[in-house]
Order: sequence, then structure tokens, then C-alpha cells
Amino acid sequence: MSRLPIALLGAEPEAPFPPAARALREPNGLLAAGGDLSPTRLLNAYRHGIFPWYSSGQPILWWCPDPRMVFATDGVRLSSKFRRQLRKSTWALRADTAFNQVIAACAQAPRPDQDGTWITGEMLAAYRELHRLGHAHSVEVFDDTRLIGGIYGVAIGRMFFGESMFSDESGGSKVALAGLARVLRDWGWPLIDAQVANPHLQFLGARSLARSDFLSMIGILAAQAEPPGSWTARFGEVSASALA
Repeated sequence: MSRLPIALLGAEPEAPFPPAARALREPNGLLAAGGDLSPTRLLNAYRHGIFPWYSSGQPILWWCPDPRMVFATDGVRLSSKFRRQLRKSTWALRADTAFNQVIAACAQAPRPDQDGTWITGEMLAAYRELHRLGHAHSVEVFDDTRLIGGIYGVAIGRMFFGESMFSDESGGSKVALAGLARVLRDWGWPLIDAQVANPHLQFLGARSLARSDFLSMIGILAAQAEPPGSWTARFGEVSASALA
């Protein structure tokens, strides 16, 4: 009997994922297919460094690439020119006040070399439920009352797993990322998962970690005590000019 190249997940949300070492080298990190996007399965996936990524018409695909792209929360880089612009900025950052709008904007944002979006209706519903349960969070950038940029992801313990970001004004997503990193650094959270390498993330300071090192680190960070819940009060309001 021939062996399937990846595992097929069953209907039980609590079922374990296969070991990350079984992920394919090409395409890099493809580990399993099937299952569902229930909160139980999603949180189990993230705790083990696994995330869903698939397009409409495909089965749910689960990934754990090697190497892994991450930001140190004290390592996000903004150019000198952009910092000078920020000194005069009146933008303000808040958290978990517009999660639905942020994830919808991320789903609609054009991506280089992508036809359509991977944030399907099923994905939107799943992460909105994670947000309702206090596990998924957004950082939003406002120009007065207008949402102009944001980022969202999943928090477990003291580990933040970034999913997507968007800009409706130049620099909106960079400010959201920098603000998120600044606040997480102050909270004692050292890493933001950025999943897969691309030149834009590398320009902003992301670096590659061997998958084994990444999994060791998140095993410790995700196990630390941080209760789920809204970040709105804890995050407060951050002035974009303070990030300069």
C-alpha cells in the first residue's frame, strides 16, 4: 500500500497533529489536510507551531515550514525616513476595538503573486470565534476615527502568532506591527511569529529560525500563564509618534 504524502485529519478536534518533522520539503512545511477550524483544533495547532493556509475550493491545509520567519519584539525596524514622518503623525493605535473590520480588510487586501485571498469565509468565521473567546486579537491604526491599518493574530501564553496585516494609508501596517511589537516587548513577550519569509518582512527586521528552534521556544512561551480576554484596556492607546 502506498503511503500518503501528508496526514489526513479526522473529525475529532482533539486529535493530535502529526510531528512537524513529517512536513514536506516541497511545498515547504505542508503537514496535513482536512479536519476543521474549530477553536479546539486551531489552538492545538498554534501551540505546536502549525497554522492553516489554503484557498477556496481546497481542503483545509496545515503547515509548519522550516525555517520559520519571526520578529523579535525588540527587533522591528522602521527606516529613518519613516520615523521622521511618524514624529508628526496624529495616528493612534488601539487593540481589539475593530477586530471584524481588520480581518475583513486583510481578506480584501491585494497580495503580490496571489490570485484572490486565503482568508475565506470559513476562515473569517473561525478567527472571529477565536476573538470572541479571547484568543485572537487585533491592533488597529486610526486617523481620527478612520481605520487605516491593522494586524491580527492569535495569542497563547506569551506567544503571538501573526496572521495578516493591511494598510489603507501608506505605512499603516508598519505602524500596527511596530506598535504591537512595542507593547508585547513591554509585557515580556519576546517573539511574533511571521510564518513564511518574504522580502517585505525581512526589510522590517524579521529573521529566520530553524523549525526545531522555533518549536522549542514556543513550547516554553505558549505554556506561560496569560489568561485569554480582550486587550483593549491592557493595550490602552499608543500614539504613532511615540514609535518614532
